[in-house]
Amino acid sequence: TCKQKEDISGWVRSIRSQKSNLFLHLNDGSSLQSLQVVASPELNDPSLTFGSAVEVTGVLKKSPHRNQPVELEADQIHVVGECNPVDFPFKTKERHSLEYIRQFPHLRCRTNAFSSLLRVRSEATTAIHSYFKENGFVQIHTPVITSNDCEGAGELFQVEVEGENFFSVPAYLTVSGQLHLEVMSGAFSRVYTFGPTFRAENSQSRRHLAEFHMVEAEVSFTESLEDLTKVMEDMFRSATEHVLAHCAEDVDLFHKHVTPGHRNAVDFMLKERFPLYINFSSSFSQWGCDLQTEHEKYLVKHCGNIPVFVTDYPYDLKPFYARDNKDHPRHSAAAVDLLVPGVGELCGGSLREERLDLLRARLEEVGLEDTYSWYLDLRRFGSVPHGGFGLGFERYLQCILGVDSIKDVIPFPRFSHSCPL
Repeated sequence: TCKQKEDISGWVRSIRSQKSNLFLHLNDGSSLQSLQVVASPELNDPSLTFGSAVEVTGVLKKSPHRNQPVELEADQIHVVGECNPVDFPFKTKERHSLEYIRQFPHLRCRTNAFSSLLRVRSEATTAIHSYFKENGFVQIHTPVITSNDCEGAGELFQVEVEGENFFSVPAYLTVSGQLHLEVMSGAFSRVYTFGPTFRAENSQSRRHLAEFHMVEAEVSFTESLEDLTKVMEDMFRSATEHVLAHCAEDVDLFHKHVTPGHRNAVDFMLKERFPLYINFSSSFSQWGCDLQTEHEKYLVKHCGNIPVFVTDYPYDLKPFYARDNKDHPRHSAAAVDLLVPGVGELCGGSLREERLDLLRARLEEVGLEDTYSWYLDLRRFGSVPHGGFGLGFERYLQCILGVDSIKDVIPFPRFSHSCPL
């Protein structure tokens, strides 16, 4: 019987020529595994090199080798795109570091490590959306261009056309979708958004990017930080377990070759619930001063290298929307951060100030009552106690993969003084 021909396309990951056979490993990006192609030496071609793009026609057969179920016996090989192996910055038998491939943002997706990272990133995105859908959250597409400065930090990219405001008021690239989610929390019990955010921070550190992605959620009808911490933890667990199950080979590449031993740390984080709550006042930081990265990492290590919730931050450190605990003598806000090993702060959130008189007084105090008159309206008409949080998606990937630099977990990193594609 005539066996059916198959057409396979991909990129050559390795090539080996013997007297009786030509062997190629072909990868199409769908997984870390490559398909072995066996061909006659007559099909070899000078343009058939590591990195070249090819189309192969042949018959799939059961492989005699234990580690691969099938191989393709080729009768035609067509080089679609040539690749000069001398000029190509990646070499077939070398394991390049993340720092090295970072120099080639337009080419690093051709490497095993970065293609694995991108598949993990894609699967983690799917997992997060699935968690919210399964738990009754409505996705909201919040705007990228806004007149709001949610964080109050002033590190904003302003949007102008020929030096003038395009809109009737100054507009900026968003630093957070939170305030828009709060609008929606007046009609939906649970909402979330997942999208790009921007900070005009003059930093080239391994922790900072000018453009990154945030997962943000808002929960209505709650007066408890524990309602928020439950969502944070459950989402972390659900997404991580999904990624470990559906991207096992890609995750293993990192845990074995990039960050050896990190799988044990991830398994340890998932072993038990995150039971440990540390009130900010019980940490070693002086009251009124914020925790620095070194403090965050120390707290995590001191508590056994498990995720740690830190609650009730000094009121003056938090934005105007954070709920006032009305406690004395240490005036605190109902805010919470989730600190994780290796990264520090992963999530930050708070209950929102739903009491109109207190919110108005706080806005007057910082001179923003007119700017945020619409925000006060949210409290005037059918307001409910609510709260929310944001999770830095790139920091999450750093956490589960053990990657040191945030620039190595995003397809095209933007940071100060860089030249982005």
